[in-house]
Amino acid sequence: MRAFFARLLSRDKKEEEKDPMKKFLIVGLGNPGPKYENTRHNIGFKILDTLAEKRDITFEADRYGDKTEFNFKGRKFVLIKPSTFMNLSGKAVRYWLDKEKISVQNLMVITDDLNLTFGTLRLKAKGSHGGHNGLKNIQELLQTTAYPRFRFGISDEFSKGNQIDYVLSEWTSEENEKLKERLETSSELILSFGTAGINNTMNSFNGK
Repeated sequence: MRAFFARLLSRDKKEEEKDPMKKFLIVGLGNPGPKYENTRHNIGFKILDTLAEKRDITFEADRYGDKTEFNFKGRKFVLIKPSTFMNLSGKAVRYWLDKEKISVQNLMVITDDLNLTFGTLRLKAKGSHGGHNGLKNIQELLQTTAYPRFRFGISDEFSKGNQIDYVLSEWTSEENEKLKERLETSSELILSFGTAGINNTMNSFNGK
């Protein structure tokens, strides 16, 4: 495990010279299957679907998830929707980081967040898993909390003891009306992350 993480942090410079295009791994968290497609917990999938549609590309089944990629302004974006279910998201993240030879700093994990009001966007360079099972598994397998994560607010409008039902339920009609604009902005955030850098992107998008 430690040897794997060491490889991520010390990529050979010759490898970078062979491929001068900067590469970014964007992983949207969610659960596979039509049952979960429009649920709050699957916002990571929904954001990547929106970005793929804007770029006129499609996902195809691959190891540990559905994958697609595109080039934009000299950067290569590799998009992954894990097929491992939320609690085992780290398997897909670890595999594709190693497979694509991408550093942890160029990883973005997209997830829902109960602590943010609906539609609030927040990008951070590192942080704890905050009780989110997907982030918890990623942290365990990568052995670090120092990787960028993009949280999409889903609010906490549920009664005591109903958290699981809430995150696995579908958006309200009112939320759906606002969701399209939020998904568009989320796609722009991802492109900015790869082209303008994380600090500029946080300044431009966080809380907006």
